Formats: sequence, structure tokens, C-alpha cells
Amino acid sequence: MGKTIKGSNLKKTIHYVKKNGIRKTYYAMKERMQMEMADDYTYKPLSDTELKRQEKEGEKFSVKFSILVPAFETKEKYLRAMLDSALNQTYGNFELILADASESNRVERVVETYQDKRILYRRLKQNAGISANTNQALMYATGDYAGLLDHDDVLTPDALYEMASCIAEYEAKDITLQMLYSDEDKCDEKQSAYSELNQKPDLNLDLLLTNNYICHFMVIKRQLMQELGFRSVCDGAQDYDMALRVISALLGKGRRPTKKVDLPVAHIPKVLYHWRSHSQSTAVNPASKQYAYDAGKRALEDFLRSRGLKGVVSHLRHLGFYRVDYQPDLLSNRPDVAVVGGRLLDKKNRITGGIYTADGKPLYMGLHKEFSGYMHRAVLQQEAEMVDIRCMKVSRAAETILEEMIGLPYLQHPGTGRFDWSGCLNGNIDFVDLSRRFCEKVREQGYRIVWDPAMTESK
Repeated sequence: MGKTIKGSNLKKTIHYVKKNGIRKTYYAMKERMQMEMADDYTYKPLSDTELKRQEKEGEKFSVKFSILVPAFETKEKYLRAMLDSALNQTYGNFELILADASESNRVERVVETYQDKRILYRRLKQNAGISANTNQALMYATGDYAGLLDHDDVLTPDALYEMASCIAEYEAKDITLQMLYSDEDKCDEKQSAYSELNQKPDLNLDLLLTNNYICHFMVIKRQLMQELGFRSVCDGAQDYDMALRVISALLGKGRRPTKKVDLPVAHIPKVLYHWRSHSQSTAVNPASKQYAYDAGKRALEDFLRSRGLKGVVSHLRHLGFYRVDYQPDLLSNRPDVAVVGGRLLDKKNRITGGIYTADGKPLYMGLHKEFSGYMHRAVLQQEAEMVDIRCMKVSRAAETILEEMIGLPYLQHPGTGRFDWSGCLNGNIDFVDLSRRFCEKVREQGYRIVWDPAMTESK
């Protein structure tokens, strides 16, 4: 992505050494360099034909969006780029609400040059913080859904069209979506180079409990967002806090589900948001907003308390990423989880298995144990479709499922509490196939499967 992001690596490295030590910094730098060399991503704008098709197709949708933008002393070139990205949407049923907390009139002067009535400008009496300022914008929202846009970022032209299309698709199945999110990337200051494509998974509760992977572009049912509101105690991580509280509200307040619950949340696997990288942004310099990561930790801790879960949240090596250690363990806290699996490593400390797609394809294969992988997901707890029985702990319900499959009593390793596969299974068995069939039955029974990379088995 250019020199803008790479030029910030020295600051990142110095901060990383102080926080994690030389050895971990070595592996982090090595992996970062490899990823930058391999990053050949290019954002491909939509053709004029497709843009016109969307304009025509969008006429059949009726959903209205409220785009909330808390502004503060925004540079003119960034402000105009943001405004233009909204006004150039192929789907035009929206309002753009700017809550301006600037001391100067630099934002107001720019907005006055735009005559589009969909722009609602509100000058705030004081800068009360990002959450309070966003709440001011939210107060004026009248759309069916409200979306969050940073004052120096930009939407792709099809952002609202894709959201409207997805909402209509679910409505045809009598499902009213409460939250939607898309993939994103980063752009440089001039918006001439793009990098770090963030391709996200569908809703993954346990991954969300490690970082705000939902992030941009996120829209939420306007009434639900207004009911929840943004909390100043989480300034800097207010979007993360909002996403967590939306999920908590959809799960049902104060309840711990005994089975996995399908929630009205949709992921659109397309880049609809460009996160601008400049010297003061967290996109370039994560350490510039340490307070934001502390706020994210508080948001997570509040989520656990609201769900009646006993866990300790800690920062991981990479800023903005967390770990939840449940007391006494995950299975005891989460009746919706029946299986917890870990990593399988070879003699060279490379991942050989442990987490797989539903059809048995291994994830993070060949990655060194000290590397964090794409978007750091190789070191994050996450819901999985399949884990390996050679490194797993299970609930009593899952023990019964496995016993029925293998025709033998479930044995637990006395030292680790994991499944003692070597004590009751033939070494020539196809472990991946057995793991696939076992996890499939677990999921059919409505339970979650979680992968925890901190649990490791060396082969």
C-alpha cells in the first residue's frame, strides 16, 4: 500500500519491542515483511454499466439509511472525499447527518458548498467526545437503518445498494435483519493506493470476543441503535461496544443459551468501505490511540458480565486484539459450546491441523506457531465448523455423541482433561475424517465448536 503505511513501521516496532520483547518482535517483523511483500491487492472499481444497473435495480427498494458522521476539524480534502462518496451512491435513499464538534467553522464552510438536501448539518455546542457526538447525530436519524462513517473515510459507490439488496433478500424470507456489515480495505492519504483487504467471516461470536472484526461498514436497525445509544465510557471503541451490545440484545438479556442461536445479522462479502490511512489514524499507527484498546477491553468485560459469564479479558501482543480466559474454563461457562479444540504442531513448530472448514480443509496450515496469520486470526479464539479430536476437550453431551460414533467409552487424559484418543482409538484411523463426522453431529445438535490456539498438541 504504499509508502505511507510502511513508513510507520518504525514506530510500531519500537512500541512492540517495549511491550513484547525482542524475540516476539523478531517474529512479528518477519511475518509483517512477508505479508507486505505478498500484498498484491488492488481495489477494482465497478464499471459504469454495473453502476447504472444498480441505480435502476435500486428503484425497487424502499429502505432508507441514516449515515452518521461525527466531525471534528476535518481536513477539507478528506471531508469532501467523504461527502462525495456518500452523494455518489448508486442507491440514493439516505440522509447524511454530520454532528460537527469543531471549534472552528472549517467543516461548516465546506458543507455550505453542497446543496444536496440529504445532508443534515448540526453544529454541536461542545465537543463531548466521540460517543456523545455520535448520539447527537443519531438523535436526528429517521432512516430504517443507521450506518457509521468516519469523517475522513469513504464509502464505495455500491455500499448502500448492497446493503439495501441484502435487506430485501432477507425480507423475502420473512427475516428482518438487525445488523449488517461488509468487508473493507485501507487507502492512502490521496486515495490512490489500496491494501490490506479485510475479508471477514460470517457472524462468529467467539471471534468477535477477540476483536472488532465487524468494524466497517456496519449498519444497524435505527430503532435498536437509538435504544442502545453510544457510551462515553467506551470512547475510542464505541463501534465495538455497540456491536457487542447489539449481539447481547439479540441473544436475550441475561440469558446463557444452551444451544447456538441464529441471529438476524448478515455479512456482505464485498469491500464497501475504504479506511483512510494517515499519520494520526489507527490504521497506520495503532499505538496512537492506546486508550481505544483499553476501551475495547472494557466493552468486552461488560459483555461478559451482561451474559453472566465469568472470564478475564487480557490484551494480546497485537493492539486491538484480546483473549478471554474463562473461569474455570470455557465449557463450564458456555452451555452453547460442546467442543473446544486446539492446534496441532509438527516438530518444526508449524501448524499441521486443529481447525478446519466443514469439509475438512485445514486452516493456517504450515504457519509457524509464533506467526499470527491473516488478520491475526491464527492466534485468536474463534467459533469453528470443525476441530481435531486429537486436541480437544468436550462437554458431557459431546462425549455421548463420540461414544456412539466409536462404540467405546470416552476416555479423558488425566493430565490435560482432553480426549485421550491414543487410549481408545487405533493409530491407523483417519482422524480428520472422524473429526469431520463428529463435529458435524455436534453442530447438528445445535452446539457451538470453539477453536482455542492456546491449546496445543505437538506431533
